[in-house]
Formats: sequence, structure tokens, C-alpha cells
Amino acid sequence: MTSAARRLADLSLDELLTEVAAATAAPGGGSTVAVACALAAALVEMAAGFDPAGAAEEAGRRAGELRAYALELAERELHAYEPVLDALRLPSDDGDRGRVLAAARSAASGLPLQIAGIGAELASLGAQTAAGGSRHLTGDAVAAVLLAEGSCRAAVRLVEINLAGAGEDPRLRQASELARQAAASREYALAIASTAPNG
Repeated sequence: MTSAARRLADLSLDELLTEVAAATAAPGGGSTVAVACALAAALVEMAAGFDPAGAAEEAGRRAGELRAYALELAERELHAYEPVLDALRLPSDDGDRGRVLAAARSAASGLPLQIAGIGAELASLGAQTAAGGSRHLTGDAVAAVLLAEGSCRAAVRLVEINLAGAGEDPRLRQASELARQAAASREYALAIASTAPNG
């Protein structure tokens, strides 16, 4: 795990990848997906910045906000799963183990759900940028959409894993809806890309 003195955002790309690859509990899936969202946001910002008419300016501004938010969640995710690991270390004959573990998994679902929300919104912003931005940056905007949708789906899966056996938790429906929205943005962006002029 990274030292408290260095944030994930302060690491070089090689250092970040080494941290993710290390045989440690964190950074894991949640932090990695959040960083992927930040990359998608940066691509939206870049594509929007080349729009001569300024039609994508608002999308670029919002993507910048989401980039910062995604990096904040990546940091918070570094410690979010620790209560689950603590619960798993409880003796199997501990009568409270099941309750403590379920509560820890429920709490650990909050950040991935927020990350999924970021991914879904970024997929929409990327699709808007592909539709209204510079046609020369359509490919970059579509790449952002695909990265954002993949991040959303990955975060949704983390929520589903954490809430497995939780019954009719409303967060499961919320996560499913976010995945649906991101998929719709992906289909829209791909349709735009298929009709974009090459020259």
C-alpha cells in the first residue's frame, strides 16, 4: 500500500502500476477503476478542448470536476475494504462474524457505487462530446466513453459482489441502472463514430 505521505495521484505511472501489481490488499479493484475513470475524464476534457465552436465546453468543465472526484475516491478506496478483511479474520465460530462481515461488505459498497456514478456520467459526457465536438476528436471522445463505461461496469460488479446475499438492497437496482445508462451512452457514441467523416 502506498505510504500516507504519497497520494496515488502523486505517483509516476510506473510506480502506480507497481503498486497495483503488488501482492497487497490495496490498491485493488476500486482504486484502479477510479483511476480509470480519471483517465476517461481527462480524455473528455481533451476532446472538448479542441471544439472550435465551444459546444462541448460545459462537458469538458464537468469532466474536470469528475476527474478530481475520481482521484479522491481512488484514495478513499485504499482503506475502504479494511473492515471486510478484519471481519474475515474473525474466528469462524464467532457468533457475530456473519453480522459483522455483512455490515462491512455493505459499507464497502458505497464508494464503488459512487465510482459507477462517475463512470456513467463520464460516458454520457463523452458521447455528448463525440456528437457536438470536433469531428477530428471523435475517436478520442469515443475512447473516453468506452473507458468510462468499462469503469462503470467494473464498479457495478464490485457493488454486486459486496451486496451478494443482501436481499433487495436498493443499491443493487441503482447500480444496474447506472450500468444501463453507461451502455446506452456507449451505443450512442459508437453510432456517431460509425457516421463520422474521415477527412
